[in-house]
Amino acid sequence: MRAGRDEENRGGPRWELLKLKNPAMSESDRQTEGEESDRVDEVGRRLIVREEQLFSQDSTSEDNSRLQKDFEDLTLQIWTTVQNTFTSSSSSGQLDQLRNAVACIQQQEVQDRRWTDRPEDRLPVWRPLKCISAHNTLLHNLVESRLTEAAEDESGGTEGFSSPLKREVCHMGRRVRDDLLTVARTVTDCYPPEMDVLNVYAGLYHQSFSARLTELAASGPEISDCSYLLLWVNHFYPHTVLKHEDLDGKMRVERSSSLLLEDDLTRLEEQYLTHQEDKVKLWLSRALQKEEESWLSGANPELIDSYCYSPLAADVIQMTDRVLTESGHVIREQSRGERITAHLESFLSSYKTSVEQFVKMNQMNLRSVIKAHLVCEQQFRDYVTDPTGNLTEQQRQRCLDTLTALRDCGYRYFTCPIHLELKVCYRHLWTSVWMDGSLPVVDSLLNSLIGQLTDLKDLREACRQSLLCVVHQDVVLQYVMRMMKTKMKGREQQVGGAQRMKEDAQKINDFFTEGGCSESLWFSEVLCSIAEVLRLQDPGSVQLELVSLARAFPDLSDVHVSALLSLKTGLSAADTRSIRRSVKENRLLDVSTSHSPPFFSRVKVNWISTKINQMRL
Repeated sequence: MRAGRDEENRGGPRWELLKLKNPAMSESDRQTEGEESDRVDEVGRRLIVREEQLFSQDSTSEDNSRLQKDFEDLTLQIWTTVQNTFTSSSSSGQLDQLRNAVACIQQQEVQDRRWTDRPEDRLPVWRPLKCISAHNTLLHNLVESRLTEAAEDESGGTEGFSSPLKREVCHMGRRVRDDLLTVARTVTDCYPPEMDVLNVYAGLYHQSFSARLTELAASGPEISDCSYLLLWVNHFYPHTVLKHEDLDGKMRVERSSSLLLEDDLTRLEEQYLTHQEDKVKLWLSRALQKEEESWLSGANPELIDSYCYSPLAADVIQMTDRVLTESGHVIREQSRGERITAHLESFLSSYKTSVEQFVKMNQMNLRSVIKAHLVCEQQFRDYVTDPTGNLTEQQRQRCLDTLTALRDCGYRYFTCPIHLELKVCYRHLWTSVWMDGSLPVVDSLLNSLIGQLTDLKDLREACRQSLLCVVHQDVVLQYVMRMMKTKMKGREQQVGGAQRMKEDAQKINDFFTEGGCSESLWFSEVLCSIAEVLRLQDPGSVQLELVSLARAFPDLSDVHVSALLSLKTGLSAADTRSIRRSVKENRLLDVSTSHSPPFFSRVKVNWISTKINQMRL
């Protein structure tokens, strides 16, 4: 039976003659036993029976040739069905044909194994068929063909793309996604689990898509094409395709397995980031230059909802967010976005310097410009402190330091005239006319503030309240500093002054509360606590009050305690030492548990005089 076997036919039927086209088969090529309408797996079973019968008895070469031709027709029919996997996968009838073709492939694999123990001279010329191996080769050719077809597709759907590269990558990417979804949703049901057809297809599409993208990456794409390539490699493919709800967890293709080699990917990402840095840097520079030109022209900022407004912060934040969002999809390591946010940090520094220089010029529009840029500062601060932002902790802190300096520059412009008024009014504190109420020092101060603060009506409400809190703190701060410089003459002055302090604290508190400054009410607590220290005469009571004050305000230093005690004329040296020691021992060990902002650290006391008093004690 082995005689006449042609060596070139070893290894199965002529698969190499099968191309990626549907072959036309004439009626004369089909079996005459009704096989044309039979299921392909049934045809395969009958051919196996004929094969067993033929090789179990003497047969003619004509019988061999006829059976070999029938097997070739069978495999051709199988391939035709596999070739039509994606063109007819929505048809239940075609899916049944694919399912039968796969069953036939399995039958032939089993038959191949049955012949492995037979003598070679009893082996059919077409065995082994190697259907599984041939099937996978055909899938490889099919995938290559479909991606090539997609890349050359000129149909609609990509009109918005500006380059041939983008259209090609988009068509191929969509083809990968759609075909894998087709396999997952319908084709896998036609295959047994051991053939793992979804992973076979996934691996083939990954390999072919990767090969073409590697060629495109090596072609030196311009920046727009470069970013689109990276978008598919780092975002669309791993997140939109592989993590699709119908594919996620079903494939062994690692999401960390990039479509591009590391060297190619790093080179493209560097090209993209460098371009983005240059673009952001230029845009920020032009935005600040345009803003400066507006200031110098003498133009007043526009009014939005009746307050002065500059679009600078909103524009910068929007542009920065847009670039960072795009970069987050285009590059792999989000930490590399620091290169973008570093330019925001530099911009804020330049912006601060520009505002400080403009303040020195004292132009006619300065007041309204400062109001507008206090709003900008608050917008930048909200953006920088957003916990979902892209800045590193170090960048965030440096930006906040710069913004604080910018805000303080604006605040100083409004508070400097108030400081002059404070010095004039507070000169009369602790005098006899203040003690007896004949000179209403605080009332006069608050009346003068009304006129100055009225001019802030076109400052955004949140900024106005923040500025009012700063003024409130300065009013109390200067009050305490003036008190620290006073030399008490006796118990009567201490008790009377303490009562007057409490009355002044209430007036100051009411004034700023009515102005909308509700966050700084604790300033009145400071004045009331210090007034209580002055009123009390019993050393034990003074000690308890100072301990309470030190625990409420951890920045109350030993120098401040000594300065306060030096105002008390009725305490002995031993009492003073005991009180200071008790305050030191009973401070909060964990300062972070205190909710009071720093206050006493801004109160300057005569350190030399206090030290001399301590030494005397």
